[in-house]
Amino acid sequence: MTPTAILFPGQGSQAPGMRDAVARVRPDLLALALDVVGEDPFARAEEGTNFAQPAIFCASLAGWAALDRAAPPAQRVDGDWMAGHSLGEFAALVAAGCLGERDGLELVTLRGRLMQRAGEQAGDGGMLALLGAGAAEQATELADAHGLAVANDNSPQQIVLSGARAKLPAAAQAAKELGLRAMELPVTGAFHSPMMESAVPEFAAALQQVEFRPPRVAVLSAVTARPFDDIPRRLADALTMPVRWRETMLELHRLGAERFVEVGPGRVLTGLAKRTLRDVELVNA
Repeated sequence: MTPTAILFPGQGSQAPGMRDAVARVRPDLLALALDVVGEDPFARAEEGTNFAQPAIFCASLAGWAALDRAAPPAQRVDGDWMAGHSLGEFAALVAAGCLGERDGLELVTLRGRLMQRAGEQAGDGGMLALLGAGAAEQATELADAHGLAVANDNSPQQIVLSGARAKLPAAAQAAKELGLRAMELPVTGAFHSPMMESAVPEFAAALQQVEFRPPRVAVLSAVTARPFDDIPRRLADALTMPVRWRETMLELHRLGAERFVEVGPGRVLTGLAKRTLRDVELVNA
């Protein structure tokens, strides 16, 4: 069979019909979300990361379950590697048998709440997407010049900067002068930057209370662009460190992946893979 990497999306991939898909494929997971979150996260997914994260996590696992059921047993896609974009790492670890579903949902719910609170405490943080040829080459210099952090290295043509919202307009103007497009993102904080530091201690403590089992397939960390080593440490690091998604895709390809299957809501990762890799099969499940 074709060597396959399974990809799980992160925040910003929410799509209409997520709740219906979970209710249809994994009604037990929907009930668990209502219990853990305390209310329906799908109804408020557009309000902030505290609701968006558990909703997308559940939709991703429902997508994984639907993919598994869609094919005859002999043709089911199991995956040789898995990876997740930021939040998607939790769904990847669950799908790989490394993390229990309830533990994963509780961690994601806490993570979303802590990130929401960290954004509010740190002040008016935001994120700026840089788009176009040369974005990857120009991003670090732009970030350094304007007191921002590289938050997401998504593809050669898409980089996201993070930091104080007041600094974004000047960075956007400088990017445009370099021939790039710049777009502020509708987020509630400067994610994957030092402005998330206040969320780290409580989340790191929660991670230490969870059992992580050996994964049945390798799961790559988007912090290191390598298979997870110290899982609790890397998941805590991910709050303040950049998502090295471009490097993660290149590493999966180097390891032998020839087919990339995006599982969950949206098609964000399929588009990023298309801009990063050549001569591979891309599937949006």
